[in-house]
Amino acid sequence: MLLRIATYNVHKCRGLDGRTHPGRIASVLKTLNPDLVALQEVVGAGPRGKGQEEELASRMGMEGVLAPARILRGHLYGNAVLSRLPIHHHRTYDLTRKGHEPRFCQRVDVILRGHRIQIFNVHLGTAVKERNWQAEKLLACLSDPAARGPKVIVGDFNEWKKGPATRLLAENFQSLDLRPFLKWRRTYPGMFPIFHLDHIYYDGPIEIMHAEVPRTLSSLLASDHMPLVADLHLRLRG
Repeated sequence: MLLRIATYNVHKCRGLDGRTHPGRIASVLKTLNPDLVALQEVVGAGPRGKGQEEELASRMGMEGVLAPARILRGHLYGNAVLSRLPIHHHRTYDLTRKGHEPRFCQRVDVILRGHRIQIFNVHLGTAVKERNWQAEKLLACLSDPAARGPKVIVGDFNEWKKGPATRLLAENFQSLDLRPFLKWRRTYPGMFPIFHLDHIYYDGPIEIMHAEVPRTLSSLLASDHMPLVADLHLRLRG
């Protein structure tokens, strides 16, 4: 069973040219043709209309769910998941550390040929001690007895170099190694990526078949991050 998954910090759909353009983000995603997309920094519904996750889902022909962590200028704001697969379950885990910006982990369970696959969409904080605390908290969320079956943990981990948070996750889960697939493995900032902030971790009978960070003009301009996409082979019976 194959699952094509992408993670993308869309920066409120505001590109490096200063334009807020959800349609451009959708165009980048369409070229990737994912089954499931984990988005960070998404502006949801509010006084000025529907949420960006709704518009992107409509343009992509997918189902979209938002996990708001806070209010931004009257609008919901947080992570979102778009999926072509049926969404069986949706919940959030609070990763907010006192004194810092609210952060949530979004969990979406999708059904692939009768099997439940759990997707965890995260956006960790910018402070080192905050991220370390959040990584410990995230591990507790991932060990939730109700969260059984294959797990995929994706998102923006905000570590400019390999640090305690990414090391902790790598010690407990398998991690996507981009070296076999890409010469250029950085995802931030968009026009000239020099940092690898966006990661994919996984647990269960999963094999990474392919991964890419598309370097097109649109993907370079559409956000301050590049999207990261991977093809997963799930060795599931039935």
